[in-house]
Amino acid sequence: MNEKLNFIKQLSFFSSLDSEKLDIVDSISKITTYPKNSILYYENDSSNKIFFLVSGLLKVYKIDKFENEIFLYHIHKNSLISELTTLNDDLIYCFSNAEFMEESIVLEVSFQELKTEFLSKNILNNEFINEILLKTQQLHCVVNRELVFDATAKVAFTLYNDLEMFNSLKRHEISFMLHIQPETLSRVLKKLKRSSIIDIENSDIIVLNKEMLKSTYRGELP
Repeated sequence: MNEKLNFIKQLSFFSSLDSEKLDIVDSISKITTYPKNSILYYENDSSNKIFFLVSGLLKVYKIDKFENEIFLYHIHKNSLISELTTLNDDLIYCFSNAEFMEESIVLEVSFQELKTEFLSKNILNNEFINEILLKTQQLHCVVNRELVFDATAKVAFTLYNDLEMFNSLKRHEISFMLHIQPETLSRVLKKLKRSSIIDIENSDIIVLNKEMLKSTYRGELP
């Protein structure tokens, strides 16, 4: 059994392809396992490969002029990793840093051959458009989180969209990621618990009312 082909089939990006086309993807790609805390790429790197996260978790971030880490978003399994801005270049340029939060499996596909074998024949074009739209949505979320949301909205938004990740990290790591003080995070969690929006069991957050959580970061609650 071709293990790499099984990994390719796990990615919804390629789910529309028949067995013949899947074999082509297999021939122009490779699978790499990355350990926790390893770096996939740094800002300003370039690559002739396009990356897909088969399993694991990836943190995308930037570094400011004071060497502070600015968290942007997480990439979860079954997702395109690469930051695409054009399909006309054979190189993909990196505008941020990407670090693995746990051991992860990545599918690396030759970008040039993917364009030759598929995009030039109008195959997988819709999948690329959908992925680019998802990246745009992620950046909109970053703008809201960093420029619009207060501490309560930041926490509620993260719990609503990334509960598994929230529970996998220590509280001080969450505070650092959201750029709030640990005491503020603790106060917000207690407030959400008092409102019966969440519960806390053995340090894990359980969402009791997802719609109220959504309303919290949208500013719809009094």
